[in-house]
Amino acid sequence: MLKDNYRFNTKTLSVEKVQETIWDKIKKILRIALAGVVFSIIVLIIGYTFFESPREQMLLREIEQYEFQHEIIHDRLNKLAAVLDDIQYRDDNIYRVIFEADPIPFSVREAGYGGADRYLELEGFDNTELIRDLHQRIDKLARQLYVQSKSYDEVFEMAKNKADMLASIPAIIPIERGIERVISGFGYRIHPIYKTMRMHPGVDFSAPTGTPIYATGNGIITKAGRNRHGYGIMVRIDHGYGYKTLYAHMSKINVRQGQQVQRGEIIGYVGNTGISTAPHLHYEVIRNGKKVDPVSYFYNDLTPEEFEYIIEKASRVNQSLS
Repeated sequence: MLKDNYRFNTKTLSVEKVQETIWDKIKKILRIALAGVVFSIIVLIIGYTFFESPREQMLLREIEQYEFQHEIIHDRLNKLAAVLDDIQYRDDNIYRVIFEADPIPFSVREAGYGGADRYLELEGFDNTELIRDLHQRIDKLARQLYVQSKSYDEVFEMAKNKADMLASIPAIIPIERGIERVISGFGYRIHPIYKTMRMHPGVDFSAPTGTPIYATGNGIITKAGRNRHGYGIMVRIDHGYGYKTLYAHMSKINVRQGQQVQRGEIIGYVGNTGISTAPHLHYEVIRNGKKVDPVSYFYNDLTPEEFEYIIEKASRVNQSLS
């Protein structure tokens, strides 16, 4: 039962019953509704500010799980990178050394993957840096694995050709009883004609004219004839695997260009042709286009004592014969 409202009329000095209009009722209802809305808004603000909704709790749990999985992935990537580093070290310092191959350059192993626009689709997110870093690490590992795979393919081919490689690499003295015949070694020596210190890119073996000269490894004759630059009659052999040898100042050649020769085969005879002051053999070893000390390749038929002797004798600074 609704209560009636009354008011005191100051003019008539009497209490009168208030008659509510429809508009008054509407305003009362609106005030009550507005108060309810305001109260609801305040409750919602407090609730969303200080309390988590079930959906928010579910999303937070998912984020925590993603962060945990991200840490696991990073840990696995670190372990994979450590394993790959060990594989690369063994490849460069063991396998490729065994087969006398140059190590893979650091610039090749650490080369970038993709261009600057590769990760543009990852920009604009709250966790862009995190996602980009993960993609970059995965791409780097993929690149390094590809390089390592190609390296193992090369090592595998070298392993299959190991016997041929060992027979092809220069490994003997190119002249009979060579250790007693070494006159001048690799390095700066006094030139016999100009009497100045010049680079001597080989080893000179003194021997009588007609002394046999032997191929120091299997290979193909790429030059057999007279040279116009001071070597006189000479032979050059391509042994493959980056190795070549040169035999100069010969009196006679026993091979022809394009012929295959075996280690120990007679390719010619000692002479005194070209720029030469006495009968001798000038012998050079070229590895990957660079002339190196031939003494390092006399290991196959020398005792340790003989090898030490020839190193000492070849290191003396004296006058070369050519």
